[in-house]
Amino acid sequence: MSRTIGIVVSSRIVAGLMEDHKLVGELSQFPDNPDDHEALLEHPFESLCHLITDQVMALQPEGQIDAIGVALPGIIRGGIVEDSPNLAQLKGGKIAEALSGIFQSKGIVAPLKTMNDADAVAAGLAVTQGRMDRLVRVWTIGNGIGFGRYPYTAGVWEGGHMVVTLDPKETYCGCGGRGHLEGIMGYRAMRLRFLDMEPEEVFAAAKKGDARCMDFVRLWHRGLGAATATSIHLGGPGRFYFTGINVRFLDLNLLKEYLWQMVKMSPLQSYALEVVPENSEVAVIGAAASALLAPDS
Repeated sequence: MSRTIGIVVSSRIVAGLMEDHKLVGELSQFPDNPDDHEALLEHPFESLCHLITDQVMALQPEGQIDAIGVALPGIIRGGIVEDSPNLAQLKGGKIAEALSGIFQSKGIVAPLKTMNDADAVAAGLAVTQGRMDRLVRVWTIGNGIGFGRYPYTAGVWEGGHMVVTLDPKETYCGCGGRGHLEGIMGYRAMRLRFLDMEPEEVFAAAKKGDARCMDFVRLWHRGLGAATATSIHLGGPGRFYFTGINVRFLDLNLLKEYLWQMVKMSPLQSYALEVVPENSEVAVIGAAASALLAPDS
């Protein structure tokens, strides 16, 4: 029986103790308020590392731990955060080394694996949906936009920064790039675009017929359709999952309409789309399961 720890860092920190890919006890979470999307931004690298390990210690993990999986936003390779636009203080940080040192000081010695948070969601869906023998692709829709893939294949896979428009005015992405999917769909980007309205208000107004908001909602869905169509044209058809705190904004029928306009080659039309409600446990399971496969240290 394997005992692993899964940790997911996005707009908040969530950690869980697993036995054979099943959660033991409750998840540990910071901050307590799930609507606080900016709680982690004020913490520098070292402070954030201690916050992460504090959530693990709150689980009271006693006995042997076989592996620790840590999922983070951005380009995560070889235990280093090469870039992370949504948690900029992590950029360049040797996250695996830093966390391993803190864990060892607290008496937890185990192989540690770092990964992109969307890849952890894909792995978690593969485990919980019984699809570990098939390709799993997932869009995570939140403060940033993540693209996860299982099984893991070496690469950058920053799908949220896929260019989906050539409009030079589209400059809302946190990385500074133009025309990015995240610059349209990301929660932070939507707040910058609509300084007079919160994203929830934008989608509510669109349902009531507000022309400006309706135009944006169509752009939001076209952007996601363009990114999904690009993935289909590069990697083939298959099942795509959509999840995250802002999947509530997704109109699956509208997305299907745009995809039908974009994917016309008959061998590529056997794709399937499925919405999965936001569930922190899935990503935590994925992080823990991935840690058993190929630890960083």
